[in-house]
Amino acid sequence: MSSTEPRRTALDALHRSLGATMTDFAGWDMPLRYGSERDEHNAVRTKAGLFDLSHMGEIAVTGPESAALLDHALVGNIGGVKPGRARYTMICREDGGILDDLIVYRLGESEYMVVANASNAQTVLDALVERSAGFDAEVRDDRDAYALLAVQGPESQKILASLTDADLDNLKYYAGLPGTVAGVPALIARTGYTGEDGFELFVRPEHAVGLWQALTEAGEGVGLVPCGLSCRDTLRLEAGMPLYGNELSTSLTPFDAGFGRVVKFEKEGDFVGRAALAEAAERAAAEPPRVLVGLVAEGRRVPRAGYAVVAGGEVIGEVTSGAPSPTLGKPIAMAYVDAAHAAPGTEGVGVDIRGSHEPYEVVALPFYKRRK
Repeated sequence: MSSTEPRRTALDALHRSLGATMTDFAGWDMPLRYGSERDEHNAVRTKAGLFDLSHMGEIAVTGPESAALLDHALVGNIGGVKPGRARYTMICREDGGILDDLIVYRLGESEYMVVANASNAQTVLDALVERSAGFDAEVRDDRDAYALLAVQGPESQKILASLTDADLDNLKYYAGLPGTVAGVPALIARTGYTGEDGFELFVRPEHAVGLWQALTEAGEGVGLVPCGLSCRDTLRLEAGMPLYGNELSTSLTPFDAGFGRVVKFEKEGDFVGRAALAEAAERAAAEPPRVLVGLVAEGRRVPRAGYAVVAGGEVIGEVTSGAPSPTLGKPIAMAYVDAAHAAPGTEGVGVDIRGSHEPYEVVALPFYKRRK
């Protein structure tokens, strides 16, 4: 097998048996869609969808000084996370540029699981190993130890509850607990990326197919459908959630990206990028950089990443993500625009789509919020 051959998840044969359209994503062969991506999207918004997210990168950080290491390596206050809870955070370079956005689960007093994006997992692993020097803590690549399935949508709790006796009612958003689902041990988390309620199930790869089948059977009566990466992207876009490589990159600090809230200067000790991030915070407060906004099309033409945002004949920003929104029934986009044009309702803003300036309305993010 050549090194350029994409990696396959434990569910690969099952995806193919379901007729999935497969695509290379961050070096993995992943299902893009099984049928209609619009139908998959709408199922998650109204019923439930089942995703294979086994391409995500799990990294274990353990040992007496694991909290201190993570507080040094990441911008968040990880030592302040209680066991059983999770935190959204970022890992930055010394110059403040974002290497990746992460979810960190505290599994025990001195045991953490860092979940990185597939495209950045090796970079994050290497950075954590390098930054662990001098700490009594171990960083371990656990990518091969897990398959990751997600059930998302309003019916997800009902579906999962039929397969586990874990206390789902009291499992908060951004928390995780060990349990048994369909007879297999799992870490059950509630940290969705679709704008809907839902659960992520970290299991051993050999248990993935049986669990997928059990969830499929449990969801048959309530409209659960298998979902690919394509609808995951439109779901997260509607929910105003950033995607690394689109809204986040090494050329932006968390403050440039509008996520300065994840940087915790008040935590004890130094952390990688602190000085550069303090300067970025001051710059952002004095003169806001480009601001991440939502754009809703007045017409039917779909904006794509990299398209220029224009006003009065001038380029004022750039689209980072764009797609037709099944929920709004119109094309939408996220874009970084000059602060002067960032207020919701700003007039005269357009997107340059192949030389034609298509009119767009500036709106606050997210585009979509579920009813609680």
